Amino acid sequence: MEDRKLVIIPTYNELENISDIIHAVVELDGGFDVLIIDDQSPDGTANVVKKLQKCFPERLHLLERQGKQGLGTAYIEGFEYALQNGYHYIFEMDADFSHNPKDLLRLYETCSEHGYDMVIGSRYISGVNVVNWPMGRVLMSFFASKYVQFVTGMPIKDTTAGFVCYHHRVLRAINLEKIKFIGYAFQIEMKFTAWKLGFAIKEVPIIFTDRTKGTSKMSKHIFKEAIFGVIYMKIKSLFKKYKPNRT
Repeated sequence: MEDRKLVIIPTYNELENISDIIHAVVELDGGFDVLIIDDQSPDGTANVVKKLQKCFPERLHLLERQGKQGLGTAYIEGFEYALQNGYHYIFEMDADFSHNPKDLLRLYETCSEHGYDMVIGSRYISGVNVVNWPMGRVLMSFFASKYVQFVTGMPIKDTTAGFVCYHHRVLRAINLEKIKFIGYAFQIEMKFTAWKLGFAIKEVPIIFTDRTKGTSKMSKHIFKEAIFGVIYMKIKSLFKKYKPNRT
């Protein structure tokens, strides 16, 4: 049976990008389905998705939530949806084309053909592959990942990456109800937990291109959560037993 693949894309005010990103993913070879999780975008993002569902009735799915609830909670709901509906490979991806949809093929092939449990589209595994970011933001992101590596000991260069492929066994092994962070720290917590559980993780180089349409959702609160959340997460892990699980 062919592996079922689901690309989860959280949205808030992505009217300018949503139609193009859906077409770009659904029209790829390999049969990638899409789940949009929209936090009641006032610009009508969800309405565009509903119209496109008529074009892709079996491939495009939508979860609408009441107001902004955070990136982490959106992905958790998406993961639960994927597991309940029998998907084998589950992807995280932004709506703004900062992640190239064609790279989904590389993430999937690395995971499915080489036996990895989690594959990360990495900005920093082969230098710094970021386009159109101000230098200050590049340095902040790069050194944030260095900081996370130092605190946690994870052998992952792009710890805050939001372009990821999970084999379903990873998400089944992680107690998703215990994942608490909602911003960049969510991305770190998921990678840290998978690593502590002994899953095989691989970074593949991508070129990250900053959005050309719409508005960035980055905030000081999100960045602060990542900095201080990592320390809390590391300390908590010292008192927790992680049972390796690759079944």
